[in-house]
Amino acid sequence: MRKITRLTTEQVSNLRKLAAMPDSEIDTRDIAEWTQADFRRSVPFSSLYRPRKLQITTRIDADVLKWLKSRGSRYQSRLNSILRLAMEEAVKTTSVSNRKRGAPGPARKNNS
Repeated sequence: MRKITRLTTEQVSNLRKLAAMPDSEIDTRDIAEWTQADFRRSVPFSSLYRPRKLQITTRIDADVLKWLKSRGSRYQSRLNSILRLAMEEAVKTTSVSNRKRGAPGPARKNNS
């Protein structure tokens, strides 16, 4: 794995200047437009996300563990997937209810 180095003061300054510029002033002529082939080869960014794993000790009901193990190997990964889906649904539900009350929600991606 490549070592990550800190940005220099000059690099940080350049990034701040670029971030402050309106999109219309950024010269993108040297960036090729995406073709249909590029889109076909692309993968969702979320598929590249690999959160850090932590080892924990927890207690779960014996029948739940039996069911997880009965579905094949990698029961711990399956349990993590189930918990992640529940977490994402809870976050989404919380965000919707907070927006209805006027509370700020999490930052949203601008896909335009």
